[in-house]
Amino acid sequence: MAGMFFLYPFEPGDVVTLKKAHPCGGREWNILRVGSDITLVCVKCGRMMILPRRALEKACVQVDTSARQK
Repeated sequence: MAGMFFLYPFEPGDVVTLKKAHPCGGREWNILRVGSDITLVCVKCGRMMILPRRALEKACVQVDTSARQK
């Protein structure tokens, strides 16, 4: 079907691994807020970053949902 697309169901508490490393050397980011923009916190240094959902889906290598709060 034309026009169909898939949005990954990111949720707060997920830990994502990105392709490129942060200047501190960390590649894991914790998701704080989800919407059209997604707020991330570096697991290693604590720096916050806001990315558009589309950019995160392109840069994401792995999603770890086991760290999610229940």
